[in-house]
Amino acid sequence: MKQTLTILGSTGSIGVNTLDVVARHPDLFSVFALTAAVQVDAMLAQCQRFLPRYAVMSSPAHAAQLQEKVRELGLPIEVLSGPAALDLVASDPDVTTVMASIVGAAGLSSCLAAARSGKRLLLANKEALVVGAEVFLTAVREGGATLLPIDSEHSAIFQSLPEDAGTWDARVEKIILTSSGGPFRQRPVAELSRVTPDQACAHPNWQMGRKISVDSATMMNKALEVIEARYLFGLVPERIEVVIHPQSIVHSMVQYRDTSVVAQLGTPDMRVPIAFGLGWPDRIESGAKALDFQTLSAMTFEAIDSLDHPQRFPGLWLSWQVLRAPPGTTAVLNAANEVGVEAFLQGRIRFDQIHHLNLETLSVCVPKPPVSLNDVLDIDQQARRTALGLSQRWTA
Repeated sequence: MKQTLTILGSTGSIGVNTLDVVARHPDLFSVFALTAAVQVDAMLAQCQRFLPRYAVMSSPAHAAQLQEKVRELGLPIEVLSGPAALDLVASDPDVTTVMASIVGAAGLSSCLAAARSGKRLLLANKEALVVGAEVFLTAVREGGATLLPIDSEHSAIFQSLPEDAGTWDARVEKIILTSSGGPFRQRPVAELSRVTPDQACAHPNWQMGRKISVDSATMMNKALEVIEARYLFGLVPERIEVVIHPQSIVHSMVQYRDTSVVAQLGTPDMRVPIAFGLGWPDRIESGAKALDFQTLSAMTFEAIDSLDHPQRFPGLWLSWQVLRAPPGTTAVLNAANEVGVEAFLQGRIRFDQIHHLNLETLSVCVPKPPVSLNDVLDIDQQARRTALGLSQRWTA
């Protein structure tokens, strides 16, 4: 039976790659709804090809632009706008599967709507777990949703774990997240304060958006992945490790109690974890190039600076600290970092000041444990206001 898909964030890199995989399997998937923020022309092209029932834009103005173009082409598509529309297409009874790839806290409500409706939820939105883990996982559990990770590292871990989740704690010693090290893995630490946004966005292995590229350069992306892994797989933070693997071939590993290590390998192509999530428990063709072990270059692994001496990537170690702090602290870190990255990309603060902004915001904002979406959003907004106020005192 066909899966009926809603793709939240269809014009972003995850959404585009999802549609690439979907197009290879017209017998397995049909598109119910596509959503985007402001890219009207890109959305129109997707609508022409996949003919969803609904297309959702972030604002009424962008929806009106799209509606006019849809009407001119005579496409049988209803155009909607706003957060309520996102919740609607994520929870509609005709939808079986939701790809959640809206970046930032803006995607949290629709993730919750899909979870409460018991969907097969392919999670590429970090914030659902980083910002609202307790609230989100309660919705998954009570709604009977099937949660499948799409980040390449978490998909790799999921593929390397035993099928019976009830045995993970007893059989697994630790999980090991791999990181490419980003563009500044070998840059002298003293020079990091002078790097430019374009340099920070030049990832050596992956083509990504500017925000996540900066996160990779600071290794905050890995800090957020540690937080995700803790909630996805239920292991205490002390059993999560990070190692640098510059080639991005081994996407992550699981070490078992007998010291055996199971790893997932593949080319650095997001269509692989996307195809795994769409096809699970089966395997479907992704369109990615297969590894050729006869021509594969050497694979290397490097240690990261330690918690006691966090010189090159100090932001990474914040993940373990916030996981030991009161619930909601992970949301403060995420919000502060989003403000800091945006300020850096706009040239208002230096690259190294992103970490200092995160630290200072964490010291000021001590949240109350959230029990609802509104609580989570309040923590997020308070942290953003605090971080923005702090950042305005600094100059690049």
